[in-house]
Amino acid sequence: MHQTFDAALGIDLLHVNQSGADHNRAHFDRWGITCMNIMSSPGAGKTALLERTLEGLHQELAIAIIEGDMTTELDADRLRQYDVPVIAINTGRSCHLDAKMVAGGLHTLEHQHDPNAIDLVLVENVGNLVCPAEFEVGEHAKVALLSITEGEDKPLKYPIMFQEADCLLITKVDLAPYLDVSIEQIAANVRQMNPDCTIIPVSAKTGEGLEEWFGWVRDRSVSTNESRIHAHA
Repeated sequence: MHQTFDAALGIDLLHVNQSGADHNRAHFDRWGITCMNIMSSPGAGKTALLERTLEGLHQELAIAIIEGDMTTELDADRLRQYDVPVIAINTGRSCHLDAKMVAGGLHTLEHQHDPNAIDLVLVENVGNLVCPAEFEVGEHAKVALLSITEGEDKPLKYPIMFQEADCLLITKVDLAPYLDVSIEQIAANVRQMNPDCTIIPVSAKTGEGLEEWFGWVRDRSVSTNESRIHAHA
């Protein structure tokens, strides 16, 4: 069966993007940076999570942010208050960051800061539960957020994001007493598709689960950096 034009075009776009992502990852590896791609639908709490992550880890890890948004720098301005490098990327009408956009962000980062002094780059992707998971940006790990306010069925209805995630943060768990939703069922639905995914219920408001999240980030950063050191030894 012949592919439709749209299907063939989509495959070609993903292939081109993957080449760019590999190029970005080579830069991260050369600089000794671990990169994590933070993805979710709008309002799931990505920026709040990053604020708490900067508060909790900035004394241990030198962190930079690449902040993707369609039109504004509102989230970027929130994160700049933590005195870390924040590179804002406006995507216009695009519903996700791609490798080329992030390459532009890395170019800016390299000119404004010393990338060799950075341990971790956190990419806050555009709020979208579908497209960001398909377009790699050079990350070493994908982190998905799902707010309990979005319901238990979202992992089943939007599977790609959760199939690709190395870590899922179930956010806003402080609201659980007020909602008819099961955190255990959300986790079970994710594990149907991705049994190896690390699942951490968190609340940026109360701090629940954040230490476990910080530990995951620390471990991933150390193991990724060590593997790069051994590969270049």
